[in-house]
Amino acid sequence: MKQALLIIDMQEIFFDLPENALYQRDQLTEKVNQLIAQARAVNCPVIFIQHTSYTPGEELYVDTPEWEIHHKINRQAEDPIFRKTKWDAFYETDLLAWLQDNQIEQIVFAGAQTEFCIDTSLRAAYSLGYQSNIVIQNGTSTLDSQVLRADQIIAHHENIWNGRFATVQSVKDVLFQPMMSS
Repeated sequence: MKQALLIIDMQEIFFDLPENALYQRDQLTEKVNQLIAQARAVNCPVIFIQHTSYTPGEELYVDTPEWEIHHKINRQAEDPIFRKTKWDAFYETDLLAWLQDNQIEQIVFAGAQTEFCIDTSLRAAYSLGYQSNIVIQNGTSTLDSQVLRADQIIAHHENIWNGRFATVQSVKDVLFQPMMSS
């Protein structure tokens, strides 16, 4: 089964600004980099999603320091980046076409924010026919809300996703398949 690793919104805003600091952000960075290394070891594509605003003054305005992919993430120049303007990584982006062109059958999800862009993109992928996806256990993160702590939000979403929209797996249990040329 051809796979792709999808890293969503691992951007400087969640690391540089204290008011936007992701829950366990250092552990998340390590986990994402471990996934990237595992994927690259078998030539599995690593795709980045970058939330982007084109309105000056808004958070994540294109080409601002906070908008950039976090500098500790092991991104390479050849990794595809898709810019999204909504929570859904598929909405008005070329992500679906890229996945189809590359005959990707399974997506492995990690990144931020659990209840927004990860959840929306995961459910969209499922509706678009990607129904055997993997979400990395504690491989997504978010901020505390007024109702729930970040760890509760993550646990709740992993419980909802597992067995419905994806399989939740630990980093050590993810087995990326070697990418074969077609």
